[in-house]
Amino acid sequence: MKNEKEKQLRNLIYAGLFAAMTALLTSMLHIPVGSGYIHCGDAVIYLAAAVLPLPYAVGAAAIGGMTADLLAGYVSYALPTFVIKGLLAAVFRAVGGRTLLDGRRVAGMVLCGIVSIIGYWITAVLLYGGWAAQLIGTAPGNAVQAVGSGIVYAVIAFSWEHVRRANPKLLV
Repeated sequence: MKNEKEKQLRNLIYAGLFAAMTALLTSMLHIPVGSGYIHCGDAVIYLAAAVLPLPYAVGAAAIGGMTADLLAGYVSYALPTFVIKGLLAAVFRAVGGRTLLDGRRVAGMVLCGIVSIIGYWITAVLLYGGWAAQLIGTAPGNAVQAVGSGIVYAVIAFSWEHVRRANPKLLV
């Protein structure tokens, strides 16, 4: 069995990789809409939260999401994104699941979608004002974002589980 230091190092390396993947998939492969953009980065956050221990998953999500906003030029959203994406990882991890894709994971994605919609709505209100206007302006795009990332995560999780069953030592 690996000692505790080796496990911590492995988790830290994976967290760094997940943070980098989140930042790149979010900032480089996105579609601008209104005051934000639609991306697949949350799918990576869900995957990190499914396979990493809580503090590593939250760190990867928060740092990756914030870095994406900085890279994409949405500097005013960097700190709120740090908090919101960290919350997504915490919620998804807390809901849990027996496999990468089961009913609990789907419920986790729904809850994460709600957290994201509310979090970015509040952020937009604080930045620009107008509760109702920001709800109309941000909620639809964030809902599409949540559903899209959920679908991407489901495809990745299904594939990962299929490969894991075929060769259990191949993946984490």
